[in-house]
Amino acid sequence: MISSLLGKKIGMTQVYDAQNVLVPVSVVEAGPCSVVQVKTVAVDGYDAVQLGFATKKPKNTPNGELGHAKKAGLAVAPRVLSEVRLTAASTLKVGDIVTVAAFTEGQLVDVSGISKGKGFQGVVKRFRVAGGPAAHGSMFHRRIGSIGMRQTPGRTWKNQRMPGHMGSDARTMQNLRVIKIIADKNLILVKGAIPGANGDDVVVRSAIKGQRPLPVVAAAAPAAKK
Repeated sequence: MISSLLGKKIGMTQVYDAQNVLVPVSVVEAGPCSVVQVKTVAVDGYDAVQLGFATKKPKNTPNGELGHAKKAGLAVAPRVLSEVRLTAASTLKVGDIVTVAAFTEGQLVDVSGISKGKGFQGVVKRFRVAGGPAAHGSMFHRRIGSIGMRQTPGRTWKNQRMPGHMGSDARTMQNLRVIKIIADKNLILVKGAIPGANGDDVVVRSAIKGQRPLPVVAAAAPAAKK
């Protein structure tokens, strides 16, 4: 069974779990994803499945992508394509549809995406540098301060924290609990925050690390007969 699904971040909300505890969740529209290509060890050297999510207009699609989609039996080309590596030969075939049924409530997942872009930022915001005094006469408030050395070595060290572009990085939130699955709307509610802005594309996959077992509730011992 495939353990990954392409989706789109909808936003955040909060829901009550089975223990009546209010839980902050991120809502992901996961799938349905079409199987566009199946790779095998015999042909490609490894096992993988290429999934497609959403669609885009034919006029905005290169001819190569259109031909790739038609080969898979799709009327329009997917907007997002992503390959999922497998440890064994896939049982899926080209044209199959993968839905949120690939996940179950309570399991742990990893969600990958591109973090929000914040443009060009200074060191106070980018690296939480303390800066200088806030007094009016200091003339040194949010600047970086000294970055150089003396005559030896006479240069700035590598990896010096300096102003620059912030955000728009690939990030993965690991071991997020699936709180609820709404199959008829293709929605997955995961506990906590995930990368990206609302509407950004994300990848939801079974957690690689920390697959902690679900808590076991001990059943009450039967009353002794008199």
